[in-house]
Amino acid sequence: MSNHVRITDVSPRDGLQNEPGVISTQNKCCLIEMLSKTGVDEIEMTSFVSPRWVPQLGDAAQLASLLAGFKKPAGMVYSALVPNERGMEALLKANEHARDIAGVDQLIDKVAVFTAASEAFTQKNTNASIKETLARFEPVVLCAKEHRLATRGYISCVIQCPFQGSISPEQVAQVAIDLLELGIDEIDLGDTIGAGTPESITRLIQTVVQAGIDISRLTLHLHDTFNKASQCVQAALDLGVRSFDGSVAGLGGCPYASTESRQAPGNIALAALINTISQAGFQTGVDLNQLDEATECATRIVQEARKDAGSVES
Repeated sequence: MSNHVRITDVSPRDGLQNEPGVISTQNKCCLIEMLSKTGVDEIEMTSFVSPRWVPQLGDAAQLASLLAGFKKPAGMVYSALVPNERGMEALLKANEHARDIAGVDQLIDKVAVFTAASEAFTQKNTNASIKETLARFEPVVLCAKEHRLATRGYISCVIQCPFQGSISPEQVAQVAIDLLELGIDEIDLGDTIGAGTPESITRLIQTVVQAGIDISRLTLHLHDTFNKASQCVQAALDLGVRSFDGSVAGLGGCPYASTESRQAPGNIALAALINTISQAGFQTGVDLNQLDEATECATRIVQEARKDAGSVES
């Protein structure tokens, strides 16, 4: 089995989407450019979703235009989340525009779609059932294949749902099977509220693999709500998982995992993820000095945005 562990940084999308302050498109572009120099394998740059639902990501097309002028490192993947056909059309237009203005063959290489293993969460998050979300994905996946785009399918709440409680691994496995049958290339298992433990993550991965899903198609997306994400990474590595999501500076945090007195910690910090993987004897190819610079950049732009948001509120 490979000694290389694949790393996706999700901070420009998942890390920033719930920030209260407005982060400029230019700052997002600078962050992605700095992350591109770290040596991560993939960067989830944005989401082509309605600004009405996610205002922080309403500049996806503008961001793509700015990034078209940046020389993406060879082999690096830029991905973006799309909720439906309309989002897919916007992504394709962004790629066409990048070709027109900078001769970029393929700015965005991968399309991500999202559902959940919890009916309650899916209804709350997408106003649709799991079955309905899968139906929405079918034309998106077909279109992605036509345009030589890889596809990732997120499954949220793979351990626990804030509305429904515990989620059975068998339920997750069935959703994963349904996504693969649609033609999805990669399954991203999301511990949305950070409820996972090494034991529950082990049960989940074993169940999914026993259901016939190749472990090479799995990515693990952890939130560090209870400071157990690194332990969960180690458990997943022991089972053969070789692809993980992280977020520079630990940005993100599911709003459903927060309380009135405490905002939930975000995704597992990229530095902590890399450290855990390295200590386990695996390699990522991430440049730690470049990662430090990207972390400083991310922290600065978020702090500035939060400060400005606080000034407006007061």
